[in-house]
Amino acid sequence: MEILFSILLVVVGISTGFLIGYYVINTKMNNSTKKAEEIVEKAKKEAEKTKRDFLFELKEKINKAKLEAEKEIKEKKEDIKLSEDRLIQRENNLDKRDELFQKRELTLEEKEKKIIESQKDIQSEYAKIEELKQEELEQLTKIARLSKEEARKQVMKKVEESMTKEISIYIKEKEDEAKLEVDKKAKNLLAISMQRYAADIANEQTVTVVSLPDDELKGRIIGREGRNIRTIEAITGVDLIIDDTPEAVVLSSFDPLRREIARVTLETLLKDGRIHPTRIEELYDKVSKDMKQKIIDYGNDALFELGITKVDPNLIEIIGKLHFRTSYGQNALEHSKEVAHLSGLIASELGENVILAKRAGLLHDIGKAIDHEVEGSHVEIGVDIAKKFNENDIVINSIASHHGDQEAKSTIAIIVAIADALSASRPGARNDSLENYIKRLEQLENVANEIEGIEKTYAVQAGRELRVIVKPEEVDDLGAHKIARDVKEKIESTMQYPGTIKVTVIRETRAQEEAK
Repeated sequence: MEILFSILLVVVGISTGFLIGYYVINTKMNNSTKKAEEIVEKAKKEAEKTKRDFLFELKEKINKAKLEAEKEIKEKKEDIKLSEDRLIQRENNLDKRDELFQKRELTLEEKEKKIIESQKDIQSEYAKIEELKQEELEQLTKIARLSKEEARKQVMKKVEESMTKEISIYIKEKEDEAKLEVDKKAKNLLAISMQRYAADIANEQTVTVVSLPDDELKGRIIGREGRNIRTIEAITGVDLIIDDTPEAVVLSSFDPLRREIARVTLETLLKDGRIHPTRIEELYDKVSKDMKQKIIDYGNDALFELGITKVDPNLIEIIGKLHFRTSYGQNALEHSKEVAHLSGLIASELGENVILAKRAGLLHDIGKAIDHEVEGSHVEIGVDIAKKFNENDIVINSIASHHGDQEAKSTIAIIVAIADALSASRPGARNDSLENYIKRLEQLENVANEIEGIEKTYAVQAGRELRVIVKPEEVDDLGAHKIARDVKEKIESTMQYPGTIKVTVIRETRAQEEAK
């Protein structure tokens, strides 16, 4: 029984162990299956997520590429439109030129027809005159019973008989003596006048040097990112040259008035110490207003020096403006005063009215004070100014005749012309190259001023750059580009110049309020 019981216990233990093992193995298999399913599920989710991310990224790239393509297409369309506008503009310009040439051709044809008709009329009249002359000769020959040649010989013979050799010699001697005496007296008169008046020779330059107390101020003048120097150059129209020269800044401009205003403005800024765009504009406006009084002072000083009185205040201001004009490098006011002094000295030697001669000499070039503001030559402008202020007829004629445009009607007018030639021809008085340089810069500015929409123009960098300031309310950004192109084309077609000229168009809008 014990053996049987032991066997049963063994069987029960084996069975129990088998069942427990089966249960454990089954549980592990279930857990493994569950984990495998979880891993598969997780892998599926990650695959889905990766797929979604990839599709999203792909869509973004497609959208980005699409936007870039649209932007590029838009830019190409704008470039094409600009090119079309340029072509249309050029085509219009060509049409206008063609129309102009056609009109000129028609005008020339009409003039040619008129000239041909006039020539025919002249030839016809000439033929009639020749016929009349021939008829008269024939009648004279019949009356005198002499031919033309015989009559001429008889007249010449009588003349030769009537004039003796002694009379001919006497006349010749007297003529030579008179010529020598006149030349001697004229040279003596001019020499005495020039000796009595001696002025320093001073040529106008195109640069002004402003001394600095310290080289560190150069950095403040330039300002952050160059804003201060750009503001000074823009509002004054003067080019600032800041180089390695110690404690000095050079102002360069062909216009002495601009240079003087820029010099005073810069020196005031250096004394004030506050150097920024707003302060620069404030001081420039103040200096420009003060300059008017300075111009009047120049005019009054010139009148006081010459002893001339009873001059209209407005005319005094115009006389003062001559200080800031040049003629072949010669200061126009100094030249006018010199001509006035010489005219007075020559007039005193000849017994003419000295004060009137000085007045005519001072005003002979008065037109140069505003010839850059008014159309016409300085002679025509000067005559108009003299008439406007009711000057003496002798003064008006002296202005009109000092370059030979009109006939001199008085001795004083001739004296002024002589004094003008003396002042201009003395050694060192004039500089031809400077005058040509100034004329070229003025022409460069005037070329741009003729285009609509332009407010101001400044020739800088010795004429190598033209800065054009447009009216922002009339010209937009595209219009500014068009104006730059028009100015360039006009310069190329109307001017001759060395090297290249850079055209810079500036369009600026400012909003300003004042807090009170």
